[in-house]
Amino acid sequence: MNPGVEDFLLIDLPAVLAAVLAALACALPGSFLVLRRQALMGDAMSHVVLPGIVCAYLAVGDIAPLAMVAGALGAALVAVLLINALQRVGGLEPGAAMGVVFTVMFAAGLVLLEQSGAGNAHLDAEHALYGNLEGTLWPGPRDWADLLDPESYRTLPRVLVTLAVVTAAMVLLLVLFFKELAVTTFDPGLAAGLGISTRAVGTGLLAMTAVAAVAAFEAVGSIIVIAMFVCPAATARMLTDRLAAQVWLSALFAVLAGAGGYWLAAFLPPLLGHDNALNAAGMVAVAAGAMQCLAMLLAPRYGVLPRAWRARRRLAAAG
Repeated sequence: MNPGVEDFLLIDLPAVLAAVLAALACALPGSFLVLRRQALMGDAMSHVVLPGIVCAYLAVGDIAPLAMVAGALGAALVAVLLINALQRVGGLEPGAAMGVVFTVMFAAGLVLLEQSGAGNAHLDAEHALYGNLEGTLWPGPRDWADLLDPESYRTLPRVLVTLAVVTAAMVLLLVLFFKELAVTTFDPGLAAGLGISTRAVGTGLLAMTAVAAVAAFEAVGSIIVIAMFVCPAATARMLTDRLAAQVWLSALFAVLAGAGGYWLAAFLPPLLGHDNALNAAGMVAVAAGAMQCLAMLLAPRYGVLPRAWRARRRLAAAG
């Protein structure tokens, strides 16, 4: 038995899988959020799910996935009601109202988390912010051959099972309702003429966003979920004007951010002579942001440098 392989299968493989699945689950609905100019919705969900999750745990005494999703959707509904109330009663503009509600609800969730004893359920303030990728352990397989043994999968971490189910559901929903999402995103008037309810599709996308945020919450934390909703989709948007290509590219960049970010966090510091690894979830977000910056600089059509080069050529031709 190779100790290095055993350690990789126990520690690194489940963490990489969790990072990739969490990034994918967020990036798939994130493509439509970015196109609809609703990227702030991912930010909202990453903040408002925390008090919903804590309240759900206090109600059922467990961190069961269905209870967490119900708590998150309930918190999202409360957030919408509070935002509308602040706009009507307080006269705040929508951006300010959302900022107030998201911040207050997230802070309230942290207070509840620290004061209610919910931290005993492997959920504390640090995990709420940064997740717990490093604590995702898979004690089943001891060598590569064990990955072919069905018995090894009986010990899969619960968070991995949840993320796999949610990611598969995201893929299935996008395949089934791709036309509806596309039409309501680009031409709501045509959607209405075709009998497609833009409100129903928007509500469905909101529900997908909430479920993805809850599923990814335990693995990568509330703050990092924001990057996963926005960066892969925004990076893909710089490279293509075709919707199907953007969704595929978003998925690709999510996988690269998840796997690459974990590798940079776990293995790059030792290669550079440092004893301690970096926070894995944080590096996943850094990797996603780095790809976004590269796309902004180098994308063939929309990148800063290619546009500057084309402008310089036009000026030279004109002169």
